[in-house]
Amino acid sequence: MRTFYITSILFLTLVTTSAAQELRCNIQLVTQQIQGSNKQIFRTMQTAIYEFMNNRNWTPHIYNANERIECNILINLTKQIGADQFRGTIQVQSSRPVYNSNYNTTVLNFLDNQFDIRYVEFQRMEFDETQHLSNLTSILAYYAYIIIGLDYDTFSPYGGREYLQKAEAIVMNAQNTPEGGWKPFDASGNRNRYWLTQNLLDDDYKPVRQFLYEYHRMGMDRLENNVNTGRDAIEESLKLLQTVFRKKPDPYVFLLQVIYDAKTDEFIDIFKEAFPDQKTRAFVILKEINPSTLKKYEEIMNSG
Repeated sequence: MRTFYITSILFLTLVTTSAAQELRCNIQLVTQQIQGSNKQIFRTMQTAIYEFMNNRNWTPHIYNANERIECNILINLTKQIGADQFRGTIQVQSSRPVYNSNYNTTVLNFLDNQFDIRYVEFQRMEFDETQHLSNLTSILAYYAYIIIGLDYDTFSPYGGREYLQKAEAIVMNAQNTPEGGWKPFDASGNRNRYWLTQNLLDDDYKPVRQFLYEYHRMGMDRLENNVNTGRDAIEESLKLLQTVFRKKPDPYVFLLQVIYDAKTDEFIDIFKEAFPDQKTRAFVILKEINPSTLKKYEEIMNSG
């Protein structure tokens, strides 16, 4: 299945004993493109980001240690544009366990190319849901709520709406900030933070969130006990993506690509072991809704 690959010259593994928070978030910082600067600031930054994501209560719910949401954040800083200003990208991945197995299924794998931040070493990282205080903490909080919202969606129909709305509120608070990623017009192919929440909360994209529930709860979680029942439910869930693709709520069908980025390899692994007629049905849908990945999907038909 998909693995989160990282090449980094600056990598710090951090552990925590807290069991109350929602996220178990690994933070990795890549800085090799920034030459001649004080590397200590990056170690401090990584620790501060880790503590911000993992030691904060993002919901009123209490999580046991084994219930925390597994996620990875890879920050690639490519340019220092001031003493405390940096530019780069942030890649966010989250997963959730599949029932009765040791397998974690990827829920989100999103690359954000508009990561412009200011970080002052040892300065407290503050966040307020009602106002935009810092681009760094707003971006991190935004993705914390996206991760939680999508995770909840996989366990109950539209279960993450409250947290997706919190992410949307962060977007609205940032409309007057000069940094990119928050506004509808500063995106290529509608691929930014504004459009991610806009589409997740858009009724025209509602079948995508229904897919998240049916694919994971009705499909993946049943594979271990009854592989045919689970695979049948996964096949049915693909029809929800097909409905959105045919409707084309926007020219880019951006939210579908977010799903494909997380699930393409898993789709292949699931259906290449199916009976021939089911292989064909799944392949026909996948070929239609994601033609740019046709060559990869052909592995379904060529296996076995």
